[in-house]
Amino acid sequence: MRQPKPILDIPTPDRPREKLVQKGPHALSDLELLAVVLGKGARGISLWRLARLTLETLDAAPEPLRLERLCEIPGIGTARAAQLLAALEFCRRRIHPAGFRIMEPTDILPLIRIYADRRQEHLLCISLNGANEVLAIRVVTVGLANRGLIHPREVFADPLTDRAAGIILAHNHPAGTIEASSADHEITRRLNAAAAVLGIHLFDHIIFNHRDHFSFAAHGLL
Repeated sequence: MRQPKPILDIPTPDRPREKLVQKGPHALSDLELLAVVLGKGARGISLWRLARLTLETLDAAPEPLRLERLCEIPGIGTARAAQLLAALEFCRRRIHPAGFRIMEPTDILPLIRIYADRRQEHLLCISLNGANEVLAIRVVTVGLANRGLIHPREVFADPLTDRAAGIILAHNHPAGTIEASSADHEITRRLNAAAAVLGIHLFDHIIFNHRDHFSFAAHGLL
């Protein structure tokens, strides 16, 4: 994986903070945004590495994210962990208020587009209650090339705990294409059958990138 240059080796206009000032936050990647939030690295850990470790933890950590989990990141102490949790909670309340209700499965896209620029596939499971309100958004697997290895229990364990009435599956395609592969079709059939047995409705399986998406439900495949 190509490593970003050290901050001081980057031309001043292209450094994360300066780039944000000049072009706005939308021009920054998630890694760059985290670098701005963190501000500096830690002893023996560059800012880029600290931001990368934090991003990987945020992607993989279960909800709700706990302070102790953030403190496990090298270079993130209690003060920084508390700062991150406060920032995340503030943003969640502003952008994803409790009881966010979807009318169509694709309404979930604004909440999951953050995964579009990940270099590995992230399979997401969105739990919904009977009123189609979002209960949780979780990463089920990261970088699993063979989706045939995904077991239904990995997908449904948390929705069952949530007492979810339904779920939406989604995954990013790092290559950019949104075409569903034969493996995508097969895992969708398997998980739809498992959902029926468990009494949980699989509303959709969405493949997405930054600009577009493919919906199994919209194409009559669910």
